[in-house]
Amino acid sequence: MRLSDTAHTSRPWRIHEISPDFRLYDVWALPTPGGPHDFPWLVRQMSSGDPSDGASRAGRALWAIRLKVGGLLGWDGPDAGLGSRVPTLRDRLPEDLRVAPRGPDFSHFRSVYLLDDEWAAEIANRTVHGVMHLGWVPNETGGYWGQMAVLVKPNGLFGAAYMVAIKPFRYLIVYPALMRLIGREWRERVDRIGTENGEPR
Repeated sequence: MRLSDTAHTSRPWRIHEISPDFRLYDVWALPTPGGPHDFPWLVRQMSSGDPSDGASRAGRALWAIRLKVGGLLGWDGPDAGLGSRVPTLRDRLPEDLRVAPRGPDFSHFRSVYLLDDEWAAEIANRTVHGVMHLGWVPNETGGYWGQMAVLVKPNGLFGAAYMVAIKPFRYLIVYPALMRLIGREWRERVDRIGTENGEPR
């Protein structure tokens, strides 16, 4: 379920400290009901995924097209990413986050930091510098659920135009397929390991 921006901005996430020049594009509630200690499972699930192996043929096709176009136009070359076109957000970390666990890298993303209830990973190419942020949020009944935010710093007018162009595909194809995949994998884990007090272990 898509959430309002305040669902992310009103919480005291540490990502706010290091991304003031990034724009918040999307906030989603993830179909991952759990208990207070289940955030590592969500991090593990998300970091083991591959966008090219998504929940729908359309999503896989879009990702394949994006990689093909990016390869032809040089959007994803080594000189377009982290440490070359843009510095990594790890350079901005305060000391306590710098010495905290870094978290797992996955696919084209590099982890920035990992806490007990928060994880940030970044990606950069010639179109954007982006951040995927996951948080573990308590609800009114004592349970928890995952929340995903996407923050983006477009690369000039070209990057801004790119984000406008892909917006319909994000909302109509990519995110619905991603939510179905996340929910299915989470339910499979619950079925595999059982539950404790009605929540995943």
